[in-house]
Amino acid sequence: MRLCALAPGKLNLCLFLGATRPDGFHELVTLFQPVSLADEVELETLSGRGADRVECFGVEGPNIAERALAELRARGWDGPRVRIEIRKRIPVAAGMAGGSADAAATLRLAAAAHPLSNDALMAEIAVVLGADVPSQLLPGPVLGSGVGEILTSVPPRGPHAAVILPSPEQLPTVAVYAEADRLGLARSAAGLEDRRRTLETALRLGPELPPGLLVNDLEPAARSLCPSIDVALVRAREIGADAALVCGSGPTVAGIFWGAEAPARARVAAAAAAGRVPAAILVVPVDAGFAAVQDVDRRPRRAQ
Repeated sequence: MRLCALAPGKLNLCLFLGATRPDGFHELVTLFQPVSLADEVELETLSGRGADRVECFGVEGPNIAERALAELRARGWDGPRVRIEIRKRIPVAAGMAGGSADAAATLRLAAAAHPLSNDALMAEIAVVLGADVPSQLLPGPVLGSGVGEILTSVPPRGPHAAVILPSPEQLPTVAVYAEADRLGLARSAAGLEDRRRTLETALRLGPELPPGLLVNDLEPAARSLCPSIDVALVRAREIGADAALVCGSGPTVAGIFWGAEAPARARVAAAAAAGRVPAAILVVPVDAGFAAVQDVDRRPRRAQ
């Protein structure tokens, strides 16, 4: 059996940082939006005994997809031995949750290959794997709180698109949070609650987020560690973006475009950026259907 699924990266259309919890993680309020820049993840069932295999060419070190399979096995999943192949498209250590997306896709694929004993098992494992994984299980716009694992579905935002400006550098998430602590960026509990309520109100009232909410509290920490982010933020505005944000913990920058003409405007902007930022990538919002599991042998063939 061979199954495949897309693992979409995400944007944080806003990210508000709270205090450090006793477990070492930070309280957050954030709006996750999955986008069309996605890794491709394929599962193949294998015969015989032995360990599961995860292959991700070009990326060294432990892979969170391996942990996803190990956690499934530890909780009693008795599916056949599998090989997972990940074809990377999302920049690594770039703030777009590529690894988390791969882990979530691995869980979806495993459940499709062999049913889980408990419908809640994937959500339980996702929390163990990392704060970004739960939002990637069924990709769609969601409001995240806690460390990002408490999720509330929200209506799709108004038409929008983004131009992604990747960086040649990488920023470990833990280093960015440590820098945020050094800079004293965390909001008080009352301040974080105020941002949550304001965001919830804005999500009910209109399809676009007001500029005052298009904020990433981790941005100063990411810029402190990676000054080249400043250049990318300026470029995003120069090509006409309505807003420029650091993606998650960075260093990737997204230029956000709103309105019915947003995809067309973003396409023009990406082309305009190509000379100065060769890797500029146009992305649009996606939902769970985009990430659905498919049979490799039955999926529609892409036009050549």
